[in-house]
Amino acid sequence: MGQDTRVGVVAALAAEARALGPAVKRIGDLGSLGDGTLVAVSGMGCSAAGLAAARLIEAGASALMSFGLAGGLDPSLNAGSVVLPSEIISRSGARFLTSTAWREQLRTAIAKQRPVADGTLLSSLDLIDTVADKAAAFLETGAVAVDMESFGVAEVAAAHGLPFVAVRVIVDTAVDVLPRTVVAASRTGQVSLRRLVGGFALAPFDLVALIRLAQRYRAATRSLAAVAGARVA
Repeated sequence: MGQDTRVGVVAALAAEARALGPAVKRIGDLGSLGDGTLVAVSGMGCSAAGLAAARLIEAGASALMSFGLAGGLDPSLNAGSVVLPSEIISRSGARFLTSTAWREQLRTAIAKQRPVADGTLLSSLDLIDTVADKAAAFLETGAVAVDMESFGVAEVAAAHGLPFVAVRVIVDTAVDVLPRTVVAASRTGQVSLRRLVGGFALAPFDLVALIRLAQRYRAATRSLAAVAGARVA
């Protein structure tokens, strides 16, 4: 990436964005890091991520990154595994390639901190939260991981002719159930304790999955921080 490139990063969750470091100033609802990188917290889903990507471009971003956590589809990927996909696909078969040069720069930097996997990232409109559904998606698409935002960011980048990469860290693995109460509580990008407590009142068995997910989350956030420190623009 050139010295004049201003990277815009879309993160679905505020916790993911915090891994990038503190914002030194605000530009509307966007944060600006010390190196000039712009950060938008979009909330969950491709549509929300696409809108956030458009705001980043309006604010001056000339390259876009989708950054954050993902679900594992490939059983060989553990919690904390870093994925730098070569392409983003949807369940309809549409696909976008990521920037080869930028991805290789990131790979070189991140590999000093963590092992890096490549392959295809599935961006799904619907939550893939059960072991059976993850196995089916892996068999059907060959994607190694799944998120709900990267396709939206890639689509906006392509429409504007801008470089795009996705940097994802596995949190729930292929053998983990993702509690829907957690997803519902964090859908807007901020975890709502009221929604979380209310969700567990309706689905108390989610608590067991949450305890396992908390262990996975600690490993994933350590990797996110390492990846953020190796960020190359």
